[in-house]
Amino acid sequence: MADVVSKTALDCGIVIEDDWPGYNIDLFSSPTHYSGDLDCVYIPHGVIMDRTERLARNIMDDLGDHDLVVLCVLKGGYQFSADLVEGIKTLSRNSNRSIPMRVHFIRLKSYLNDQSTEDLQIIGAEDLSFLNGKNVLIVEAIVDTGNTLKMLLKHVEGFRPKMIKVAGLLVKRVPHSVACLPDYVGFEIPNRFVVGYALDYNEYFRDLDHICVLSESGKMKYKI
Repeated sequence: MADVVSKTALDCGIVIEDDWPGYNIDLFSSPTHYSGDLDCVYIPHGVIMDRTERLARNIMDDLGDHDLVVLCVLKGGYQFSADLVEGIKTLSRNSNRSIPMRVHFIRLKSYLNDQSTEDLQIIGAEDLSFLNGKNVLIVEAIVDTGNTLKMLLKHVEGFRPKMIKVAGLLVKRVPHSVACLPDYVGFEIPNRFVVGYALDYNEYFRDLDHICVLSESGKMKYKI
């Protein structure tokens, strides 16, 4: 992956440049029912796992010995959240420091096909009063304009947690960003529509292990 990135930094994650073409899809295993629907493998599963392990260590270094409520943002964040929590648990078992964790799930919906809309729905977050006085780690799969994250943070802050941190697997470089960025970032990527590793297009492609770029024919095939 060394030829993919220009720099690494804990504050912005692994930066994938705009001209990165990805890997040929035929070099990897993927479900045959998605044949022709994907342009390339953008981030292989093994690289995702390695980066997630590093993020777990960063979180452990910062928040070790603090009780933590992990707020997993569904649906796209479930795989990243599961792997991140497992990484933190592994570190806790093998360290003098530990993080007691509770996990809660909420769902955000703001996409229609491949476009984000202004109609944000927050499901399962009507009463988060149990966050009062707690340390909260919001786990999100992807941040693009930052508007959704900004609204979610405002909603969570209303329940008066002690501290809020955000872990985001992907941050997308898009126009009109409100610069509401996660505290822990996996990868910064160009403005391309990606699927896989629980990220979907109209509920398809969550079953891909890798993060892939969706082809135009794939968009048309599953468009609603």
